[in-house]
Amino acid sequence: MNWFVYFIIAVVVIILLSAAIKIVREYERGGVFRLGRFVGLRGPGLVLIIPFVENMRKIDLRVITMDVPQQECITVDNVTVRVDAVIYFRVVDAADAILKVLDYIKATSLLAATTLRNVVGQSTLDELLGQRDRLNEKIQGVVDEGTNPWGVKVSMVEVKDVQLPQTMQRAMAAQAEAERERRAKVVHAEGEAQAAEKLAQAAKVISSQPSALQ
Repeated sequence: MNWFVYFIIAVVVIILLSAAIKIVREYERGGVFRLGRFVGLRGPGLVLIIPFVENMRKIDLRVITMDVPQQECITVDNVTVRVDAVIYFRVVDAADAILKVLDYIKATSLLAATTLRNVVGQSTLDELLGQRDRLNEKIQGVVDEGTNPWGVKVSMVEVKDVQLPQTMQRAMAAQAEAERERRAKVVHAEGEAQAAEKLAQAAKVISSQPSALQ
C-alpha cells in the first residue's frame, strides 16, 4: 500500500511542477494573473507561478506580417477599384496588448482594412496609381495611431495590388497605345526634319563652292 501512496504523491508533485514551471522564450513576455488580477510581466527565461492561483498569457514580440484582405473602394473621381495590402506590426507593450484589447492581431487587421478603404476613398485614381508611397505612409500613420493604445507599433503598410474595372483597363491600354504612336510619329518627324536640315546645309556648301562639284 505504501508504494501506491508514494506513486500518488509523485504524480501530484509532477502535476504541480508542470503547472508551476513556465518557459518564456527570448522573443516572448508572459503576463501573470493572480486570482484574476494582473500582477506584471515575466520573462524571458524560467518563470515560476503558483499553481491554481496564478496563470500566464504569453505575448510574441516579433514582427508580424499580415495580408489585408482585398477591399472594394470608390475613389474620389468615382472609379471602383479593388485594393489589397500587407501590414507589418509588433507588440511594444505586452501589458497593453493583454489588458486593453481582446485580440490585438485581429483588431489590427480590421483597423488596417477600414483605413485602407477610407484612404483610397479620399484619393483620386492618378494618386492611387502614381503616388503609392505617399498613400502607404498615410495608411501606416493612421493605423499606427489607432493601435498605439493596444501596445502595438505598425512599422509599415504596403499597397500590393490595384485592380481596375475591365473597361478602365481597356481604355488605359488604348490610351497608352495612342501615346506610343504619337511619340513614334514625333520621332519620325524630328528625324525627317534633321535630314532635311542636313541636306539644306550640304546644298548651301556646294553652292558656295562650285569647285566642289568638279
